[in-house]
Amino acid sequence: MNKKWILAAGLGMVAVALGVMVACESEYEERKIIWDDPSYLPDTTYTNPVFKPVLADPTVVRTANGTFYAYGTEDTWDAADAVNGETHHIVAIVKSNDLVNWVYVGDAFTDETKPNWGTNGAGVWAPQIYQGQDGQYYLYYSLSTWGDSDPGIGVATAASPEGPFTDQGKILRSQEIGVGNSIDPFFITTGSGRNERSYLFWGSFQGIYAIQMQDEKTIKAGAVPQQIANNLYEATYIYEHDGYFYFFGSMGSCCEGADSKYRVKVARSTDILGPYLNESGQDIKTNGVEGKAFLTGDASLGFVGPGHNAEIFTDSVGHYFIPYHAVDISKGNGLLEGGATRRPLMLDEITWVDGWPVVNAGTSLEGKPSNTPKRSPDFGSAMVN
Repeated sequence: MNKKWILAAGLGMVAVALGVMVACESEYEERKIIWDDPSYLPDTTYTNPVFKPVLADPTVVRTANGTFYAYGTEDTWDAADAVNGETHHIVAIVKSNDLVNWVYVGDAFTDETKPNWGTNGAGVWAPQIYQGQDGQYYLYYSLSTWGDSDPGIGVATAASPEGPFTDQGKILRSQEIGVGNSIDPFFITTGSGRNERSYLFWGSFQGIYAIQMQDEKTIKAGAVPQQIANNLYEATYIYEHDGYFYFFGSMGSCCEGADSKYRVKVARSTDILGPYLNESGQDIKTNGVEGKAFLTGDASLGFVGPGHNAEIFTDSVGHYFIPYHAVDISKGNGLLEGGATRRPLMLDEITWVDGWPVVNAGTSLEGKPSNTPKRSPDFGSAMVN
């Protein structure tokens, strides 16, 4: 055989092999670039609402493994959204790994375990979830009817965020504590060591009050209610940030369907018990004084009456997000089939501007619920089980 031909053939085979390797490497590099580029991933944006048909007055906790659990006011869902044939939910529980994709997991209470120490026929409203230092989950709740003369606040406990929750009974009632419309609880622990203190905040349009707690279930002996805000507010949430305590309070009508004027105002203080001041330095405990505007509805966006926000969370890259409910008027009247207001779970990003929280800052949606695709929180790529 001709040696030149053998050499040429050998060189050709090497060239082909090298070409294949280069092509494979080139293809691998291209695929690698696409895989690593987050802008190509479908889960980098979300659009409101993030859970429907309803999860009113939401409260959210994040567990040690990164799973979020949200809880909402007792409500009756539309028939199309029934779970195992059931439409009535006594504090529905949903979970997520990213604050965006939620799945229903159950209810905090059944007809048999629902608290019954309040006014006959009272509903379980406006819960707040809190994980204690003992690892237990404490579910604070309002027990009330519309126009109730003696509503109250109680707490239930569970070893798991999914329950089952066992009622521990009432903490306070309106006539006992001397505060009208005693609903909408918010429990918080602040400080550390000998300076650690726990407080329960509550109230709805008859003043916002706080009282020191001995532990998660018991008012401290001798403690008395202290008023921190006037009668324009309900749905208290307190958030610590950069040396301030921020008070978030909802104002207006929560539950009038498409006519809802619910909205959120914010004030801040260097002391958890106030005074809480607006951006003009006015104390919101003074009659008629409103906090700084934070979140307001807009019928042209399809959402009115945003409010009763949940806890604020920071994602792994430092972005702040706040869940809340709003009235979905996409079906016209903003009502569920049973007549209650349709209040699905919403989510929007917060930016801190000059020491104040701003929703959708610097956009045409500033201070309003978003209705277009927005950047999702970044908590990693875990899936909900």
